[in-house]
Amino acid sequence: MDAEATARAHAAMDYERTRTGPREGFPKLPPIPGVRYVDADFLALERERMWQRAWLYAGHTDQLPNAGSWFLTRNSGAPILVVRTLSGDIRAFYNTCQHRGGPLVKEDSGEARGFICGYHGWSYTLDGKLTAIRDRRDFTDFDFSCHSLIGVKCETLGSLIFLNEDPEAEPLADHIGPMAAELEQFALADQRLVESRSYDVACNVKVLLDAFLEVYHLKSIHQSTVDRFLDHRGMTITLWKNGHSRMITPNRRPDWTDPGTRGMPKIPGVTEIPARNNVSYHIYPNFVMPPSDSGIPLLQFWPTSPTTCRVVSTWIAPDYDPENPHPLWAARTENWERILYEDLQFAPQIQESLQSKGFVGMPLNYQERRIYHWHEELDRRIGLNLVPPEARVDQVLDAWVER
Repeated sequence: MDAEATARAHAAMDYERTRTGPREGFPKLPPIPGVRYVDADFLALERERMWQRAWLYAGHTDQLPNAGSWFLTRNSGAPILVVRTLSGDIRAFYNTCQHRGGPLVKEDSGEARGFICGYHGWSYTLDGKLTAIRDRRDFTDFDFSCHSLIGVKCETLGSLIFLNEDPEAEPLADHIGPMAAELEQFALADQRLVESRSYDVACNVKVLLDAFLEVYHLKSIHQSTVDRFLDHRGMTITLWKNGHSRMITPNRRPDWTDPGTRGMPKIPGVTEIPARNNVSYHIYPNFVMPPSDSGIPLLQFWPTSPTTCRVVSTWIAPDYDPENPHPLWAARTENWERILYEDLQFAPQIQESLQSKGFVGMPLNYQERRIYHWHEELDRRIGLNLVPPEARVDQVLDAWVER
């Protein structure tokens, strides 16, 4: 963030601490209909029209150290093979042989010089081109060039790999707009993979996504952890197009630093606001990144069924050596996991409530406007004319979105 952006952030946080109500002209947010969390038809629309057409984090380039390295992801619901080609490019394909749909790989990761379907032996290059088939004589007028693997759009944000199953999707950097330039300070291409953990939770994925888009809950469930040093009343939000957003929550003391990170390697270009406050970036729909100048957690929230989800927590950091990790990393990730469990603790009970007659909708406040922004974007991606009237949210935040 440059000097002008830093000054704006400070002014916004000062305003938030002293305001007596929402900003002048801010609209009353209509309740979010409860059916959006439980109705099978709506959730099917959500999966088809949004999840299968969104830019979704797939993994880190450290998972593909060599030409021929590959890993398999199923988080979007489809089996997708991500591979580093002989030229060093990163490509993605459906793990689907073009003969009768057999899998090209059955493990979660590995290295190969090419891919051979275990069902009938069709062979493909790392670039997805079909090179050989068994009993070629029995196929009439067969054109190898028409049977390459089906590709999936694949782009990197530094060392972070994103996929999109929509072949018409706009480039990732264009899609995230102003956030792209702001993320440059974190030198994402230089950040090494530290670890990744996953947690299966018995609730609709939006229950947990909602929780990570606000800090209204800090004083209730994080009393002994982050509420001790974060000032939720000074929190400020920037809404961007395409559903993306940023939240800045100031530290209670400007000179406060996390004692569990002192002495760890720093990312040299990180500016004042993220270095001395808690900044959380959200790439729509399910990627939340609250970076610091000594390490960056990456959170993803994946639907596994209408009533279950998986939370994946990944850490990246500068100068991380897996053979000789900094001695503070064990305690740091354990503390982070403790905070995560605080956020997950009520989720199954909330899901029970959502499915009862006691829940009809969510009356959101000004602090929770990122949640409403998320739902507005969901309806736009589904198509406003396709969302059933009883599930629709009114589009009221357009004037508050920065472009």
